[in-house]
Amino acid sequence: MKKLLVLFMGIVLVIAIAACGNKDTKSAQSSTSPAATTQAAGQQVLLKATNFKFDQSEYRVKKGEPVTITLDNAQGVHGASIKEFKINLDNSNKTVTFTPDKAGTFPINCSIMCGSGHANMKTTLIVE
Repeated sequence: MKKLLVLFMGIVLVIAIAACGNKDTKSAQSSTSPAATTQAAGQQVLLKATNFKFDQSEYRVKKGEPVTITLDNAQGVHGASIKEFKINLDNSNKTVTFTPDKAGTFPINCSIMCGSGHANMKTTLIVE
């Protein structure tokens, strides 16, 4: 029984580590546009997620203006959660549009257990 439990825990650990360790071979694309841009349809934020980090330490948007946030899993499998605005993005729901109604600094956390660096996979949404 003890051996079966150890085997089961080993399998669970391998799956958790593999979720973020997915070696996606998408080519890296350089972009000269900022992470948050304003377009005719409103503000656009691209959250590019790689193993244990987002591409920007912060994303800035304006209060009262529509914002479209898109999650791009460039490497591994990740999610993005902004609790204050009830936003949860993942592979089945990669884009959301909302209008921030309050200014401040709001944490964005990875919402899918992605391995050993999951707890530190954070960034910030700043609403001005």
